Amino acid sequence: MSNELKKIVEWFLSQQSMSPKKLQKMLYYAQAWCVTLSNETSEEIENKLFDDKFEAWVHGPVIPEVYQTYKKYGYNNIPKIDENIQLEEDIEDVLIQVMDVYGNFNGNQLENITHQEKPWIDARIGYSPLENCNEIITEEEMFDYYIKQAN
Repeated sequence: MSNELKKIVEWFLSQQSMSPKKLQKMLYYAQAWCVTLSNETSEEIENKLFDDKFEAWVHGPVIPEVYQTYKKYGYNNIPKIDENIQLEEDIEDVLIQVMDVYGNFNGNQLENITHQEKPWIDARIGYSPLENCNEIITEEEMFDYYIKQAN
């Protein structure tokens, strides 16, 4: 797990206790929002929170390293971190917006939302609903989908 991703994970866990599934989806939306709000086109994605990639797993977008780190919690919540994680102001602003929009949903609800959205659906073309899939959901696909939602 990259240092940038670790900081974002810690920031979310400093805000609230959450299940591993919810953490994955919060990371996904944080990356999607950052990519969409801070780049001009999908051809030149220069600004993103981290380089770690999301795969289109059965239960939605997942970063495998984050899964491995927190899978021991299963369906239980990862404990809240009792420290103040400092990030750059523009990054924290995006994360706060993501928390405001998605923070009251649980992991299953967020999974259902991602299952309605084109980046995850397109990455899983050719796979049955319960079939393992390691296809990457690219930042370009995120940008192209979410920029349309923002307009």
